[in-house]
Amino acid sequence: MVFGWRRNRSAAGKKPQASSNMELVIPNHYLCPISLDLMKDPVTLSSGITYDRESIEAWLEAGNFTCPVTGLVLRSFDQIPNHTLRAMIQEWCVEHRRYGVERIPTPRVPVSPIQVSETLSCLDASTKRLDQYGCVELVQKIKRWSSESERNRRCIVANGASGVLAAAFSAFSRDSSRRNDSVLEEILSAIAPMMLPMSDSESQIYLSSPDSLCTMVRFLEHGDLSSKQNSIIALKELLSSDEQHAEALASFEEVHELLFKFIKDPVCPKITKASLVVIFHLLSSHSSGGNIKSTFAKMGLVPLIIGIIIGSERSICEGALGVLDKLCDCEEGREEAYSNALTWPVLVKKILRVSELATQYSVSAIWKLNKYGRKEKVLVEALQVGAFQKLVLLLQVGCGNETKEKATELLKLMNPYRSELECIESVDFKNLKRSF
Repeated sequence: MVFGWRRNRSAAGKKPQASSNMELVIPNHYLCPISLDLMKDPVTLSSGITYDRESIEAWLEAGNFTCPVTGLVLRSFDQIPNHTLRAMIQEWCVEHRRYGVERIPTPRVPVSPIQVSETLSCLDASTKRLDQYGCVELVQKIKRWSSESERNRRCIVANGASGVLAAAFSAFSRDSSRRNDSVLEEILSAIAPMMLPMSDSESQIYLSSPDSLCTMVRFLEHGDLSSKQNSIIALKELLSSDEQHAEALASFEEVHELLFKFIKDPVCPKITKASLVVIFHLLSSHSSGGNIKSTFAKMGLVPLIIGIIIGSERSICEGALGVLDKLCDCEEGREEAYSNALTWPVLVKKILRVSELATQYSVSAIWKLNKYGRKEKVLVEALQVGAFQKLVLLLQVGCGNETKEKATELLKLMNPYRSELECIESVDFKNLKRSF
């Protein structure tokens, strides 16, 4: 196997000469048989073949039970670190630094399931004693392991860390949340990275308790940037896992103003994105969604959302369009949309521009504004910004059944007004391909 590095040669005080290609041969036994890259953490399997840990773990996690090289069924999945080979690779890297080769760092030993289980058991015991200092120390250990590698994070999650951490958060919140702020912030900072997605029902039960929700809402209001971010991410994952939690969150009156403030005065992109998702689920709630829609519309959320849609990146744009679509369900939201001159250009512009989901929300919002309000005004203004051609193209490219039905209905209603009002913006139709 040959790797090529470019090396510049120049005499002192003179202009650099043209660079020459210098070929450097890497010994084959330093290369991982799977990735064919220089091994950073060589481990040996029961078959006697050595692989880079990251590559062989990916192979085994994919459901393979054989050695990639020999094809033999593995007697065990133990991965024994090959310290001798790793030291040889590091020595070779040092010897060839002049060719631009960087020395691989000495890898940390991955955490084992037994270590994780023992630590979580100790954390559970400390939680029952409401031992703040013991909990903080154990949570910091879990965070340190998780930050060392993705493999460690998966191991920690697989052994039930989310449930234990959520139980600890609920217990300290129930005891006296203000007195326990330091340990609660530490626990929440460990929970947030492990909640994607939150499929653990035990974690949901603990984090959706009134005490836990109260603590997270308080962090949104009075916490520092880190606490705000971890709280809104936790709430986002909680509501995304089950919209029934939206009703419990909506019972906190201050949450509406806090979420509105995050949209009006952005703190950071992560908080903005998570806030849009939380608002979307609150608006989607069957029990209290109607009142919340009116509340947000009266607060002036519609023009803020339209402003976000104009210049945001894809994920934030999707979230904002989803919120706008939900706000168009209520009369107050539609009135705000009708009175905003940017509503039609923005909604039409985003069709086929961002993503399939964004297109779905855009068409749905236009359909609602037509169905429940000023029909002729909606049709005329939509035509003037090129909606007819966009919807025709959408049907040609392909879309979901519900979106297709709404687009077809809008086209039929717009057709009588086309002759004098239609506008076409050809730039939107370049480089589009059918989805089938």
